Amino acid sequence: MIGRLHALAIDCPDPDALAEFYGELLGLSVVQRSEHWVVIGEEWPQIAFQRAPGHRPPAWPDPERPQQMHLDVWVEDIEAAEARVLELGARKLGVSEDDPDDLFRVYADPAGHPFCLEYSA
Repeated sequence: MIGRLHALAIDCPDPDALAEFYGELLGLSVVQRSEHWVVIGEEWPQIAFQRAPGHRPPAWPDPERPQQMHLDVWVEDIEAAEARVLELGARKLGVSEDDPDDLFRVYADPAGHPFCLEYSA
């Protein structure tokens, strides 16, 4: 092992807004805030949101504007989780429910980054 994961940093146009979205989604609070950087999560790894002027959001699944990163989030109740993320500003991109061993739904966060809600095992 060379190192340990400290944080996942996500470029975005508005770090405060995206930190609020993911904080609500994952139950994590803001632990650091500056003009261009917001970090959520008391323990490591943390998620950091970095201001990126001129940010061009991904256009999943378009390879010309790839997803750049994504989070897979296990949920107990997919319908309730979907309703909540949509209320928080997410946008639904796709659904994969053909394989009973790999059930998930794909969304874009408010800055356009894809993430998946997965049925928990």
